[in-house]
Parts: sequence; C-alpha cells; structure tokens
Amino acid sequence: MFTIEPLPSHPAPDNPSGKLILLRHGETEWSKAGKHTGLTDVPLTARGEGLAHGAGKLVAGYDFSLVLTSPLQRARRTAELAGLHAEVDPFLVEWDYGGYEGRTTRDIRSELGYNWSAFTHGVIRGDTPGETVEEVAARASRVLTRVLPAMEEGDVALIAHGHFLRILTAVYLRMAPRFGAQISLDAGSVSVLSYYREQPAILSWNYGAELPLVPSES
Repeated sequence: MFTIEPLPSHPAPDNPSGKLILLRHGETEWSKAGKHTGLTDVPLTARGEGLAHGAGKLVAGYDFSLVLTSPLQRARRTAELAGLHAEVDPFLVEWDYGGYEGRTTRDIRSELGYNWSAFTHGVIRGDTPGETVEEVAARASRVLTRVLPAMEEGDVALIAHGHFLRILTAVYLRMAPRFGAQISLDAGSVSVLSYYREQPAILSWNYGAELPLVPSES
C-alpha cells in the first residue's frame, strides 16, 4: 500500500508551544474481541461512539492548528463525533498485520507454540503483505515531519490506531520503535505529547477512556 522509505530525521523546534494530542479511535467489535485490526475497515460500536464523544470533551479546550485522521472509518467517525474537522492522512493507517489480520494473540500463540507478539516476532504475509515494526515507524516519522512545524503554530491532533500511535510515540520520544510495546493505549483514550526543557516528553497518557473488558489490539 505504501512505499516505505528509510526513517527520515525530523529536526524538532527548540521548544514548540503547541502540544501533540493523540486520540485512539473508539471501540469496535474486533477490538472488543481482541482481534488484530489493521486495514480491515470496521465501524465503531455504540460504546465506541460514546467513547469518541467523551474524547471530544477532553480536547475541546485545545487550539488546533492541524488535525489529521487515518482514512479508516473507525478513526474518521471518532474525529467526527469528537467535534474535530480532520484532514485524512493515509500514513496514519494501522499496522498492516498481513496473515494475522482478524486473529487474536491467544489464537496465534496457540498455533505457533510460543509467546508471539507483533512487536517482537513480526507478522506474516496474508491477503495483504504485512509490515515490519520498522516500516510502521517510517510512516510515523513521515507524519511527525509534517506535525512538528505545525506545533509551532498551535496544537496538533492525530486520530488513529492503537499500535500505530504507540510506535509514533516511540519515534517522537527518540526511542526504538519497539518501545511502543511497553506502553498501553485504550480505545477512545486521549494522550498528550509535548516538550519539556527542549526534550520530547509525555504530558498525559491514556486518559479518559474506560478500561476495556478484553485487551484490544488496534
């Protein structure tokens, strides 16, 4: 779907005044069931729509200079219900899980016989080619190349997906992409990144969403 380029550098402003707001889309039936949901275009559940409304209340006070959303309907609908007028950016789509699309971690581990994770072991080709964590990080870096200058003009919002936003956060913090495996991000949550003493930093993480009944993948 994308031609992945080497991870570009993105020189950050010395101390931008704007904040980077991350909204993970609301719950879907697949995320509720713990299924890996990459490029499959599934809708929000009723609860997911409620979470999106709640996220909108949390971000109402920000002064956005740029709002970007994944083209997938679960993200676009979340942006709409949150009251955000978002521009579609195709680089914000979720990790392409290839042959593991629509499958749960438990099911994959049962088949493979070891404690598989996408971050550690990667994915296999299926109906789509799949991506490596480094390829997802390359997309995230291209998003940040666009986002960082806009943060000098105001706040920026990204409405996207669990694994993608975790990897984008790792890239933003100048950590290895697999650092994203160490942080959780619930459906409908709001997180805030900024700079602290000229260093990229997390100001607030995974705020506002109800904890899901079943761990979800994306």
